[in-house]
Amino acid sequence: MANYFDLKDNVAIVTGCSTGLGVQMAKALASCGCKIVPIARRQELIEQVAKEISEEFGVETFPVRCDITDTAMVDEAVDKVMEKFGRIDILVNNAGTGAVAPAEDITDDQFYNELNIDLFGSFRVARAVAKKAMIPAKYGRVINIASMYGLVGNKVAPSSPYHAAKGGVVNLTRGLASEWGKYGITVNSICPGYFYTPLTKETLDSDFFQANAKTMIPLERYGNEGELDTAVLFLASRASSYVTGVQLPVDGGYTTM
Repeated sequence: MANYFDLKDNVAIVTGCSTGLGVQMAKALASCGCKIVPIARRQELIEQVAKEISEEFGVETFPVRCDITDTAMVDEAVDKVMEKFGRIDILVNNAGTGAVAPAEDITDDQFYNELNIDLFGSFRVARAVAKKAMIPAKYGRVINIASMYGLVGNKVAPSSPYHAAKGGVVNLTRGLASEWGKYGITVNSICPGYFYTPLTKETLDSDFFQANAKTMIPLERYGNEGELDTAVLFLASRASSYVTGVQLPVDGGYTTM
């Protein structure tokens, strides 16, 4: 029987891979035999993540410190990975931030920072990986982590720069998919809903958000650890070879209403 999610010998870069969902997705890829390159700004954290993944799944890891707002650092990071492995099969563009404030109080710096990290940062890494690795190889899987907030607005956590940036990621995905399909590269995005991470737990467990979940999410709960895994594995594997330019909400049904 075919193992549709076999990623043995594949090399995956996961940005924002120091905590939370980035680490969870990296572990999912490692569980299918993928070599993992955790990328983030904090060296000690990505080294810890790399060690943990290597010990748990027996795959090779290669932590690379990189600030995705710095083009030279991004190019250098991709060069290091190519020097080490000679290939990059999968890119998970997960690094991001989130400015929460009423739109009328958002500063220019907050708005610019959001776009620079979430949207331009995703483009910087995708551009470098495609040019240096995937286009020459005529193969690649790019997975952009957008958000359900890239598809809809919201009233409970005012964050217009985040909506703008993630909406940009959604359409950037379509644009890159259109351009790079001829090179055997698929480009898709995942739009997660509310998930528990160390950064979101306190907010999501508040009485206000708990009540909101019952009203706004058809499954009436938040996403749990591991519930993004199969979406990532599908889009990263050869099982999704005829899927490109799609936005996959993993949100308990939030965007259906």
